[in-house]
Amino acid sequence: MGERKREARVGHLVRDERADLLELLDQLTARQWAADSLCAGWSVRDVAAHVIDYDIAGWQKTIRRLLSASFSLDQANAGGGIANAHLTPDEIRELLAQHLSPRGLTAVFGGRVGLLDALVHHQDIRRALDLPRTIPPARLIPALNFARVAFAAGIPRRIRGLHLVATDLGWTAGRGPVVEGSGEALLMGMAGRQHAIAELHGPGAGILARRCAPPPTLTD
Repeated sequence: MGERKREARVGHLVRDERADLLELLDQLTARQWAADSLCAGWSVRDVAAHVIDYDIAGWQKTIRRLLSASFSLDQANAGGGIANAHLTPDEIRELLAQHLSPRGLTAVFGGRVGLLDALVHHQDIRRALDLPRTIPPARLIPALNFARVAFAAGIPRRIRGLHLVATDLGWTAGRGPVVEGSGEALLMGMAGRQHAIAELHGPGAGILARRCAPPPTLTD
């Protein structure tokens, strides 16, 4: 019962995060939709469509896509980008409004996949457009915790042997050279975003920066 309650709470966090993203998307101009995101080769429109890509696809299409990509998440996500290339901003907003609750792949681990994915990609858009926000700690801390074991995103490899410190959250993890900064910058740095790594400090920051080169694709 306790685990189901925890999963329900995470699902609520995903809905809140996606609702906040939808509110942002409702305010963007056509030029902003076409602008580059922090994900190399992906526009704001591409990233917004990706957030609900696996929800829309469902398990059967997801499995077929992974099989055709030889279980490479990079290639599978690229396939999703191609499949969703026809979606307009209005259609993406409508689909996101219909899929605030995670489904399919994003519902795995009680919705933690969806929380991490939505939060990081939300910031991929906001940072690229210079539209900062304060992320509620109730979402940021679970995302940081799950990111440490998000092997599909390559994060454990990047942070191996480092001591991570979110100076504004009282959150720490790992042992080794210190990497410290705001919780948001730390999460984005863990996710491979060089844009955020420049805001991190400590003897381990350079190590993390080297592990994150070259710039990440949508799946890193």
